[in-house]
Amino acid sequence: MEILKTKNGTTLNLSLEGRLDTTTAPQLENELKQSITDVTELVLDFEKLEYISSAGLRVLLSAQKVMNKQGTMVIKNVCSDIQEVFEITGFMDILTIE
Repeated sequence: MEILKTKNGTTLNLSLEGRLDTTTAPQLENELKQSITDVTELVLDFEKLEYISSAGLRVLLSAQKVMNKQGTMVIKNVCSDIQEVFEITGFMDILTIE
């Protein structure tokens, strides 16, 4: 998985490409831990993300918990397969998806 990071003031944009699974979830988790401290808006672009596993969902959930305290988190450009995972797992009610 590749992560393209752009920061503009207190807004952090992360574009994910590939698969967010057991192997790559720690990569995203480390990136978030390093970058999220002074962020008030976190935008995750899933346009090129093709798969998410339960490990990826766990990272999103912990990022959402942090952002609930310090700002907002939005997930954009979700493909239909990942949208279905969010619906089945109930993450549609937890996450802001555009």
